[in-house]
Amino acid sequence: MAKYPVNKGIGRSPEFKGLKSQYLFIFAGGLLALFVVFVIMYMVGIDQWVCIGFGVVSASVLVWATFRMNAKYGEWGLMKLHALRSHPRYIINRRKFLRLISPTSKKGKV
Repeated sequence: MAKYPVNKGIGRSPEFKGLKSQYLFIFAGGLLALFVVFVIMYMVGIDQWVCIGFGVVSASVLVWATFRMNAKYGEWGLMKLHALRSHPRYIINRRKFLRLISPTSKKGKV
Protein backbone atom coordinates (compact mmCIF):
# COMPACT_ATOMS: atom_id res chain seq x y z
CA MET A 1 0.00 0.00 0.00
CA ALA A 2 1.42 3.38 -1.03
CA LYS A 3 1.79 6.16 1.48
CA TYR A 4 0.95 9.68 0.41
CA PRO A 5 1.94 12.71 2.45
CA VAL A 6 -0.92 14.60 4.02
CA ASN A 7 -1.54 18.06 2.56
CA LYS A 8 -0.94 20.34 5.54
CA GLY A 9 -1.47 23.51 3.50
CA ILE A 10 -5.24 23.71 3.82
CA GLY A 11 -6.27 27.29 4.57
CA ARG A 12 -2.82 28.67 3.83
CA SER A 13 -1.95 31.05 1.04
CA PRO A 14 -0.22 29.60 -2.03
CA GLU A 15 3.58 29.52 -1.89
CA PHE A 16 6.23 28.65 -4.46
CA LYS A 17 9.97 28.86 -3.79
CA GLY A 18 9.37 31.35 -0.98
CA LEU A 19 7.02 33.65 -2.91
CA LYS A 20 3.69 34.01 -1.18
CA SER A 21 0.20 35.03 -2.34
CA GLN A 22 0.15 38.21 -4.45
CA TYR A 23 3.90 38.13 -5.17
CA LEU A 24 3.46 34.78 -6.88
CA PHE A 25 0.85 36.29 -9.20
CA ILE A 26 2.97 39.40 -9.81
CA PHE A 27 5.90 37.16 -10.72
CA ALA A 28 3.90 34.93 -13.08
CA GLY A 29 2.12 37.87 -14.72
CA GLY A 30 5.39 39.74 -15.13
CA LEU A 31 7.09 36.80 -16.80
CA LEU A 32 4.12 36.36 -19.14
CA ALA A 33 4.17 40.07 -20.04
CA LEU A 34 7.94 39.93 -20.67
CA PHE A 35 7.47 36.95 -22.96
CA VAL A 36 4.79 38.80 -24.95
CA VAL A 37 7.04 41.88 -25.27
CA PHE A 38 9.93 39.64 -26.35
CA VAL A 39 7.82 38.01 -29.07
CA ILE A 40 6.53 41.38 -30.31
CA MET A 41 10.08 42.79 -30.43
CA TYR A 42 11.28 39.75 -32.39
CA MET A 43 8.36 39.91 -34.84
CA VAL A 44 8.90 43.63 -35.46
CA GLY A 45 12.39 42.85 -36.68
CA ILE A 46 14.66 43.88 -33.84
CA ASP A 47 17.93 41.95 -33.76
CA GLN A 48 17.72 38.54 -32.08
CA TRP A 49 20.54 39.25 -29.61
CA VAL A 50 18.98 42.54 -28.55
CA CYS A 51 15.71 40.73 -27.85
CA ILE A 52 17.48 38.00 -25.88
CA GLY A 53 19.50 40.55 -23.92
CA PHE A 54 16.37 42.56 -23.12
CA GLY A 55 14.54 39.41 -22.04
CA VAL A 56 17.35 38.19 -19.78
CA VAL A 57 17.93 41.58 -18.14
CA SER A 58 14.21 42.28 -17.68
CA ALA A 59 13.51 38.82 -16.27
CA SER A 60 16.44 39.16 -13.86
CA VAL A 61 15.17 42.53 -12.64
CA LEU A 62 11.66 41.11 -12.27
CA VAL A 63 12.89 38.13 -10.23
CA TRP A 64 15.07 40.35 -8.02
CA ALA A 65 12.32 42.95 -7.45
CA THR A 66 9.64 40.35 -6.69
CA PHE A 67 11.75 38.49 -4.15
CA ARG A 68 12.86 41.79 -2.59
CA MET A 69 9.25 42.98 -2.19
CA ASN A 70 8.34 39.58 -0.74
CA ALA A 71 11.11 39.89 1.86
CA LYS A 72 10.46 43.57 2.60
CA TYR A 73 6.65 43.70 2.86
CA GLY A 74 5.73 40.14 3.77
CA GLU A 75 2.61 38.26 2.84
CA TRP A 76 0.05 41.05 3.30
CA GLY A 77 2.29 44.12 3.43
CA LEU A 78 1.88 45.15 -0.21
CA MET A 79 -1.91 45.20 0.17
CA LYS A 80 -1.58 47.22 3.38
CA LEU A 81 0.70 49.68 1.61
CA HIS A 82 -1.84 50.08 -1.20
CA ALA A 83 -4.66 50.55 1.32
CA LEU A 84 -2.65 53.20 3.15
CA ARG A 85 -2.17 55.15 -0.07
CA SER A 86 -5.87 55.01 -0.91
CA HIS A 87 -6.96 56.64 2.38
CA PRO A 88 -7.78 60.34 2.19
CA ARG A 89 -5.21 62.63 3.80
CA TYR A 90 -7.90 64.89 5.27
CA ILE A 91 -11.67 65.26 5.28
CA ILE A 92 -13.27 68.35 3.77
CA ASN A 93 -16.29 69.72 5.58
CA ARG A 94 -18.13 72.44 3.68
CA ARG A 95 -20.72 73.28 6.36
CA LYS A 96 -20.65 76.54 8.24
CA PHE A 97 -18.82 76.39 11.54
CA LEU A 98 -21.80 77.58 13.64
CA ARG A 99 -23.99 74.88 12.15
CA LEU A 100 -21.53 72.23 13.29
CA ILE A 101 -21.72 73.31 16.94
CA SER A 102 -25.44 74.17 16.96
CA PRO A 103 -27.49 71.90 19.27
CA THR A 104 -30.51 71.84 16.94
CA SER A 105 -30.61 69.74 13.85
CA LYS A 106 -32.93 69.35 10.87
CA LYS A 107 -34.41 66.16 12.30
CA GLY A 108 -35.97 68.04 15.25
CA LYS A 109 -37.53 70.79 13.12
CA VAL A 110 -40.94 70.35 11.53
